[in-house]
Amino acid sequence: MKIFKITAFKAGKGLLALCATAALSFCSLSCSSYEFAGYYKGLPFEMGRVVRPQIPDRTVSVADFGAIPDGVTLCSAAFGRAMEELERQGGGHLLVPAGTWYTGPIGLRSHIDLHLEEGAVIVFCPDLDLYPVIPTVFEGLDTYRCESPIYAQGCTDISITGKGVIDGSGDAWRPLKRKKVSEEEWIAKVESGGVVNAKGDQWFPSQVYMDLLATSEMNVPRGDFSPEFWEESKSFLRPVMVSLRECTNVLLEGCTFRNSPCWNLHPLMCKGLIVKDVTVENPSYAQNGDGIDIDSCEDVLLVGSTFAVGDDGICIKSGKNEDGRRRGRPCKGLIVADCYVGHGHGGFVVGSEMSGGVSNIKVSGCTFEGTDVGLRFKSARGRGGVVENIWIEDIKMSDIVTEALLFDLYYGGKSAVEAAEECTTVDEDIRPVDETTPAFRDIHIKKICCEGADRAMYFNGLPEMPVSNVDIRGCRISSRRGVEICRAENVTIRNLDLSVKEGGLITSRQVKNLSIK
Repeated sequence: MKIFKITAFKAGKGLLALCATAALSFCSLSCSSYEFAGYYKGLPFEMGRVVRPQIPDRTVSVADFGAIPDGVTLCSAAFGRAMEELERQGGGHLLVPAGTWYTGPIGLRSHIDLHLEEGAVIVFCPDLDLYPVIPTVFEGLDTYRCESPIYAQGCTDISITGKGVIDGSGDAWRPLKRKKVSEEEWIAKVESGGVVNAKGDQWFPSQVYMDLLATSEMNVPRGDFSPEFWEESKSFLRPVMVSLRECTNVLLEGCTFRNSPCWNLHPLMCKGLIVKDVTVENPSYAQNGDGIDIDSCEDVLLVGSTFAVGDDGICIKSGKNEDGRRRGRPCKGLIVADCYVGHGHGGFVVGSEMSGGVSNIKVSGCTFEGTDVGLRFKSARGRGGVVENIWIEDIKMSDIVTEALLFDLYYGGKSAVEAAEECTTVDEDIRPVDETTPAFRDIHIKKICCEGADRAMYFNGLPEMPVSNVDIRGCRISSRRGVEICRAENVTIRNLDLSVKEGGLITSRQVKNLSIK
């Protein structure tokens, strides 16, 4: 085993001045009775104060509108009537008592809180006829998908709270890779219906699904299709489970969200979002089963929450390629703190859809166990957009399958594990820099502790746009392999305690201004 250790560093005057300025800027927040003041203390950028939604002190129960909690009776109409009545009265709390409530999609309305009591379980019926095809954004592209089980469009002051469970019946929607389940589970899935591909290694809900996957861009059909096409393609148009589009003052607190058809939580172009103490669960085999995808949002607080999913755990996005650049809605002003991510493709992730830009994010006090990657930054040529001013500190990791820290600007749509297995080469020819060139810069990482990874760090930048201005301080990592930096510039590594089992400690190629102290 090789051990590399650098000790003692002294912060420069510029960093000290920045921290002092930030502390003064947010003193009024920390000294007030503001509930979340502690998360703003010492924040190295300006960010709007998030507040809880204003919900009138009025409560109705869905049971009073004909809903029956037997897990069999469809309660869609009852949820609709209850929402309409609360909206007519000016808003309030829609109570879901203990029991199993079987329903189609639920549309949230302004000034309404959907509150699940402990013991309450909302299970969404997978009948395609209940989910109309609507225009929306998915995988960063303007497209059509089935309406989400829970959705809101342009609402103000909305929330989902309580100690209950929301189940999206995702197993009926998602394809399945044979290698990700036991033989017993595979046989049961095949016998349930659907189709298996020619190789016999993947199951699909329908022949339509299997055919469309081969011609689509990352699960999104591309072309000028007729309404009839979209209707006939519904089995392929898996919805995210909770879709919040262009909403203001949103709260998700306390509930468990599980078994989503696709992504679990997808706030899109929202302003003023609080996600607190939620649990998000998907089987490890759940394809595209992300935990939360914060997409083109502003002023977001994600704290105290737990994720164990089939894809990325906590993911930051802002649109893809031309659609994302045209929309021009960055994701900015985010605090992520005290969260846990178990199995999944990444713990904290930026990209790959980041064409509208991502900036001003602080991540702290989080734990990642058994994820494919710990901190994952990904994009590709064609995206455009700038990811900058990211601050990450006090992160604990263990049993990371690939890298503790990964910058991959050659992302090809596969998980880090699948990409490593394929060992594909990259095109290192220098291309012209234009609006389609993605950039990752000004990223600050300190006090990362990782006990067990395949590789400590891997920078895989573009030759025409290297990953730049990355400052890594005070980290301790034990891994099979060390640090590999390719196509980067202005990288500083200070006070690194690195233990590796094989190969070099730090290797670099096509790197300008690498400082190790």
